[in-house]
Amino acid sequence: MMAALYSYDSVHLSSVLKKLLWRTSLEGGARIDVTADISPCLFRMYARQVAADRILLHGRILTEVALVYLLTCFAKPMSSHNINMPLSDFLDGLKDNPYFGAGFGLVGVGTALAVARKGAQVGMVFFRRHYMITLEVPSRDKSYHWLLSWITKHARHTQHLSVETSYLAHESGRVHTQFDFHPSPGNHIIWYGRKWIRVERTREKQMVDLHTGTPWESVTFTALGRDRQIFFNILQEARELALKQEEGRTVMYSAMGAEWRPFGFPRRRRPLSSVVLEAGVGEKIVDDVKDFIGNPKWYTDRGIPYRRGYLLHGPPGCGKSSFITALAGELGYSICLMSLSDRSLSDDRLNHLLSVAPQQSIILLEDVDAAFVSRDLLPTENPLAYQGMGRLTFSGLLNSLDGVASSEARIVFMTTNFIDRLDPALIRPGRVDMKQYIGYCTEWQLQQMFQRFYPDEAASEGERFAERALAAQAEISAAQVQGHFLLHKMDPAGSIDNVAQIKQ
Repeated sequence: MMAALYSYDSVHLSSVLKKLLWRTSLEGGARIDVTADISPCLFRMYARQVAADRILLHGRILTEVALVYLLTCFAKPMSSHNINMPLSDFLDGLKDNPYFGAGFGLVGVGTALAVARKGAQVGMVFFRRHYMITLEVPSRDKSYHWLLSWITKHARHTQHLSVETSYLAHESGRVHTQFDFHPSPGNHIIWYGRKWIRVERTREKQMVDLHTGTPWESVTFTALGRDRQIFFNILQEARELALKQEEGRTVMYSAMGAEWRPFGFPRRRRPLSSVVLEAGVGEKIVDDVKDFIGNPKWYTDRGIPYRRGYLLHGPPGCGKSSFITALAGELGYSICLMSLSDRSLSDDRLNHLLSVAPQQSIILLEDVDAAFVSRDLLPTENPLAYQGMGRLTFSGLLNSLDGVASSEARIVFMTTNFIDRLDPALIRPGRVDMKQYIGYCTEWQLQQMFQRFYPDEAASEGERFAERALAAQAEISAAQVQGHFLLHKMDPAGSIDNVAQIKQ
């Protein structure tokens, strides 16, 4: 049969439900119209009061719970003026419903876990900001490689490594291959200064150095506490370790992009006595450079820019570049090599490089006479390869040498084979403070070079060599003499007898 519920009164609704379920046999079943405009809460309340726990809906036996769910889903809310159910009965109904209790419990547990997680995150951020210190060092910083060596020394027990291969030349001339292991990208723990320090090495996967092709990296140090002195100690110790490795060597830098990069491996310092110039020439230059380095206050008090420029000119192979290398070793300075004929060099880039040159370094500009001659494109070169690049101009070079952006305490050496090709504006005082001619070997130089290569020979043998060499050839460069001695390095008499074989 079909029974319909038309009354909204709670008492009548209870009576109708009870009578309906009492008079209906479970075998025959009853059909209940659930489209009546009855409140879901009202149905839920009175459904639990019925004696029987099952009814047949459209031929299917449903439990009380299913009935409640069905009525909740399909019944329409009744108007507010028809709600006569007390709030206490409504709450009692929710309390006695096991499914509602279980659902509410799950929601409560989930909410509590979410709040705890958020609280832990906020607490960790607060703790890191106020009770932990961090230091990040990118690979573009000069101290990055120092710190890698320092980490390698202190993280001896790490099992995740990366390798760096280098070649070392011994005094005997043999080349030794050296493998340096560094901690690989990831997290590493180090005990230093009575503290545990977490070292995280990260590597960028999408950004690379355009000049070397290597990805950018960074190292981050994290330690407990608020004292930053531990990081100063680490940096100072890493610097001392790096300087110890470079002790007795000259570091060569080359311009790459907008910065200076170490060029090759540090070279063993060349003794100043190994470069034999005309009597008094080398000493004069060395004394002038040392006087400049030792009197910065004198320049400051008189308002004179604290920089010094030198021009060494003369025939090729006479020792200009060799003397500068030996001078850097004598002073403990590094050398910054720059080619002005580089077609990618612009005014702005040159100005920037001169202003960020490493401290205690000599800037070497070789063959400045060819700077603006060789910059013209050859017929076989594609001009599109240099399209959009700024070009170095002569005025840009002058402004870089003595402009406002020029760095202080700067020493610039320029070399040329033809001083007459240089513009007078380039070598005027203020840009070039000392000009020195380095010419062919004199008789005195030949004697000194002979004595240096053959120290056990008598001085008279050196005089005889010099006389015969100049008699055979009036103009002899130091490079020619050195090459001749290398052919007879164990035969002093042979070097004298075959002096006529010195090649031009």
